[in-house]
Amino acid sequence: MYQKIQGYLSRFTNLSAEELTLFENNLEFRKVPKKTILLRAGDICNFEAYINKGIIREYFINGDGEDITLQFASEDWWVSDIVSFEDQTPSDRNIEVLEDCELMILSREAKDKLLHEIPQLERMFRLMIQRHLSKVQKRLFKKISTPAMDQYVEFVNRYPLIIKRVPQHYIASYLGITPEFLSRLRTKHLKSEKQ
Repeated sequence: MYQKIQGYLSRFTNLSAEELTLFENNLEFRKVPKKTILLRAGDICNFEAYINKGIIREYFINGDGEDITLQFASEDWWVSDIVSFEDQTPSDRNIEVLEDCELMILSREAKDKLLHEIPQLERMFRLMIQRHLSKVQKRLFKKISTPAMDQYVEFVNRYPLIIKRVPQHYIASYLGITPEFLSRLRTKHLKSEKQ
């Protein structure tokens, strides 16, 4: 059950057997069925979750009532609303389970305890946030400066498993285009790959 998260930890830290046991004892393993809303906009996020299995989507509803996908998270990723979690303020987003998931949940209290007792974890969580911020900045720049076809091709190349597991209208929402336009992009892309 802890094999994947142990692999994740080993990329950032070198915990002793005792520290690893302490970390695992502060996680809550949870199986979450498809279509579960883990966080609703307006609620305070009280978790960070490592995804052992499944896919999760973060989204918000804009002023026109449109569903806008912010990101997808799948196996070996963490999901949370970092601002709401850290500041204990109401979230501006929803977090929805798209497939049956197995999650390792870390509560705010458990994280604070672990950071106090295992200082190495500070580095891991700092690096996680830096990597996340870097990806968000790159995505924002590409959104502004790159044609839709190039964004789609990059998404397909970077996340081939997500393309196969997530409904197309969510991918369109993530790319900021209509499902119909996404369908045209997919057709063009498939034709260009065959040539």
